[in-house]
Amino acid sequence: MAAKRDYYDVLGVAKSASPDEIKKAYRKLAVQFHPDKNPGNKEAEEKFKEISEAYEVLSETDKRQRYDQFGHAAFGGGGGGGGGGGPGGFGGGFGGIDLEEALRTFMGAMGGGAGGGGGGIFDDFFHGGGGRSRDGSARGSDLRVDLEIDFEEAVFGSQREMTLTMMDECGVCKGSGGEPGSKPDVCRRCGGSGMVISGGGFFQVRQTCPACGGAGQTISKPCRECRGEGRVKAKRAISLKIPAGVETGSRLRLAGKGEGGSRGGEAGDLYVVIHVRAHPFFQRRGDDIYCDMPVPFHVAALGGEIEVPTLQGYAKLKVSAGTESGTVLRLRGKGVTVLQGHGAGDQHVRLRIEVPDRLERDQKDWLRKLAETSRDEQYPGLREVRRQAEEFYTHKAAMKKDG
Repeated sequence: MAAKRDYYDVLGVAKSASPDEIKKAYRKLAVQFHPDKNPGNKEAEEKFKEISEAYEVLSETDKRQRYDQFGHAAFGGGGGGGGGGGPGGFGGGFGGIDLEEALRTFMGAMGGGAGGGGGGIFDDFFHGGGGRSRDGSARGSDLRVDLEIDFEEAVFGSQREMTLTMMDECGVCKGSGGEPGSKPDVCRRCGGSGMVISGGGFFQVRQTCPACGGAGQTISKPCRECRGEGRVKAKRAISLKIPAGVETGSRLRLAGKGEGGSRGGEAGDLYVVIHVRAHPFFQRRGDDIYCDMPVPFHVAALGGEIEVPTLQGYAKLKVSAGTESGTVLRLRGKGVTVLQGHGAGDQHVRLRIEVPDRLERDQKDWLRKLAETSRDEQYPGLREVRRQAEEFYTHKAAMKKDG
């Protein structure tokens, strides 16, 4: 039988390594050699058993002290507490390794990046996502509120006051869940550790105590107001600052303004999703503003200046003589201020030639004289239509002649 390797060498750490350094090294190696990532690879499987055995010893203070003093002989040559497949051994499974730790290490890397131990789905399952922590407290839920605001509020920003009904800290017990003046009792199920261990042999499962929820304590006299929950449904006033430049879909996060935690747990966050009402004149696309601007037909024909409404006020816009309907002109810097940035977008003005719906007698006389002296060649759109029509008729005549 090959000699056992030094546990520190197995994990690749120095003998002076801190518990955090040992844990980090184990997680990295466990992810690399986990059987689920190396199906059918016996060498990887044996490697995983070896690093698990090393971690089981070096992660516990008393076992590490015994190992540092006596080496492998401290455990009868079989690793952390027994040989082969006996109690505490490693006869093909996880041995004395906490199953929670093994699952979180592997699945954490799958869900949260190489190296394990952060951001994975099991981190949420064991320590977050609204579940109870090992002191019995639980983080409050995150809440979402959809808020409809006016176009002006989105462009310039505003201050809103909201009143929301949510679970909040109980004012009687101050979140403890017990009657004022009472003290919690040590949990009889777990003896105050907050954890219970089930199974035996080489496979043991450590889990949160179902009796106390991991707190290690039970409440003998629950608060009459919240019935031991530590929180009650209440109305809460929320002050919301809407920054200039938000648009539909923008999400504002108010840390700690969500549902209150139970048993003294931290509050969740409040997410406000913005919905902006449409404006009859201004249309927004990103940081740019678009609008349709009526232009008197004589200004379009002779040229001149018009006043265009912008977010900042009226702005003068020069119109060249002979401008056609549908022409788009741009006013630089007249758009929306960039959200959390510098500068602003532009305003795009589409001109729409407009004729008067009421005319004075002398105006009608003037228009009749204009009509008498006007020629089709003076109108570019009409000229183009005539050209296309003549081309069509010529083609048609050629087809008939060939046929």
